[in-house]
Amino acid sequence: MKILKSEIKGDLGIRTQNDYPIKGIEFIDITPLIMDRKTFKKITNAFCKQIKDKEVDYIIAPEARGFLFGTAVATKLNLGLIPVRKKGKIPPTCVCKTVSFEKEYGEDFLELPILVNDDYKNKNFYIIDDIYATGNTMKAIKDAIKDLKGNVVGEGVVINIKELNNNKNLYSIIDINEEH
Repeated sequence: MKILKSEIKGDLGIRTQNDYPIKGIEFIDITPLIMDRKTFKKITNAFCKQIKDKEVDYIIAPEARGFLFGTAVATKLNLGLIPVRKKGKIPPTCVCKTVSFEKEYGEDFLELPILVNDDYKNKNFYIIDDIYATGNTMKAIKDAIKDLKGNVVGEGVVINIKELNNNKNLYSIIDINEEH
């Protein structure tokens, strides 16, 4: 892994594991970024700086590592957080929309919950996740929000694997390329 850009100075301690969860995939472990309180705070502050001047009603974050960053940012900006869960993790009566998408190692399904005392229509959402590879998770969430008549006003990740995508609208704190 080669770091191309980082808004966080110093040793990040990011770990990688080859052939996990399946052969041919290089798993990027972001755990050190949240275990170090100073680094985690810098990441949270970077997202907040990026988002603060946008009209945002909710932070939306996919399971599970997106929750970590999304929750911290939503709390600091005094916004609600919508946790996007894997299919079957929330009761069917609480599901607003289910979407399918392709991951690097197979098909997956996500579910957006029904909002409490609100709906998605005409609301502004900023999506936060940990890593952007092919972008299919983010694209699935954006499509679901559009189907529900909501607006995606931004999308951000901690790490963007630049060689796997060309999303010019994506905010990333760290850009990398995988070295093979």
